[in-house]
Amino acid sequence: MQLLSAFAIFFIIWWTVLFTVLPIGVRSQQEADDVTLGTERGAPARSKMGFKLALTTAIASLVFAVFYYLTIVLGYGVADLPEIVPKFDQ
Repeated sequence: MQLLSAFAIFFIIWWTVLFTVLPIGVRSQQEADDVTLGTERGAPARSKMGFKLALTTAIASLVFAVFYYLTIVLGYGVADLPEIVPKFDQ
């Protein structure tokens, strides 16, 4: 696997994991009883983006390591996946 391909795959995994991590622990300003004047009540009280970016990077690194191990080390590919759709041409 070339370096640019590995980076592209890691970036796609990271971006997907980011959208799964973003809602973790979010409390709106209304739920926290701390509505700042001029802001939407549903806006997050504290987003904790630093923690979420670090968590996203850790999870994406783990997922990429599993992907790398399965594809490069063990040699599995798309052709090794079982057929999901049955053949109806019999």
